[in-house]
Amino acid sequence: MLLLAGCASAPPPAGVAVFGVLGDTPYSAREVAELDRLIDEMNAAPLEFVVHVGDIGTSSTMQACGDAWLEERKRQFARIRHRFILIPGDNEWSDCAQRGLDPVARLTKWRELFCAKPGEWCEHQRWEAGGRVFVTLNVPGNNNNRGHPEEGPRMQEVGRWLEEAARLAETREGLVILMQANPFEQLRRDGYQGLREQLAALGRRMPGRVTLIHGDTHLARDDEPLPGLRRIEVWGSPFVRWRREPLSEPRSR
Repeated sequence: MLLLAGCASAPPPAGVAVFGVLGDTPYSAREVAELDRLIDEMNAAPLEFVVHVGDIGTSSTMQACGDAWLEERKRQFARIRHRFILIPGDNEWSDCAQRGLDPVARLTKWRELFCAKPGEWCEHQRWEAGGRVFVTLNVPGNNNNRGHPEEGPRMQEVGRWLEEAARLAETREGLVILMQANPFEQLRRDGYQGLREQLAALGRRMPGRVTLIHGDTHLARDDEPLPGLRRIEVWGSPFVRWRREPLSEPRSR
C-alpha cells in the first residue's frame, strides 16, 4: 500500500481542461501541513474547480465534531484560489453521535460554516462543465447513518436530486456524481442498497457516461463496480494526495 501511495494517476493530455479532487484529510497536524503543500500545488495548476469529498478530520478525538477544527479548516480551504466545493463526511456529523453529540445539530453547524447560503440540503449542488453535469450528494460513510430518523428524508432528497441531475445529463455528455461514502461497502444492515440500485439503473441508462467519485475507505481506485458506471475513489489519511481529472470524459473509455 505504501508503494501504491506514491503512484499518481496518469495526467490528462496537455491542453485538456481539468479539475482537482481529494478527500479524507487532514486528520493530524502533519496532514494539515501536507494539505497546505497540496493547496500550493493546486493553486499553481490551471484547474476549473476543486472538490473535497468530505471527512476533513477524525471524529475519534472530537476533532471534526468540534467547531474550532471546522473553523480552522474553513480558513485553510480559503487559501484555494479556484472555485472550491466541499461535501460533508461522516466524521463531521453522523459519527459525532458516538461522541454523545446530536448528528443533526452537527450537520446544521457544517451548513452554517460551509454553505454559501446555509439551509436544508444546501450541501447538494449541481453545475455543468466540460459538457457534463456534476452533482454533489450528502451520503456519509459508516453505513449512511443507517437507522437514524434523519436517514429517510435525506435519502429521499438524495434520490430526487440525483434523478434530476441524471435527466439533465441525458442531453449532455455525461454525469459526474460526487459524495463521501463508498456505497459498495456492504454491512449487515446495508445503508446503501437503494442508492446502489439507483446507480445501477443509471449505468444501464447511460452506459459509459456516468462517473461516481467518492472517498471513505482511503484507497485509490478507478474501476467499474457496476456495468456502465465508472468509480473513482481518492486517497485518504494517512496519505495526503489530490487527483487531476479531465472535465470531459475521454472518448476512448
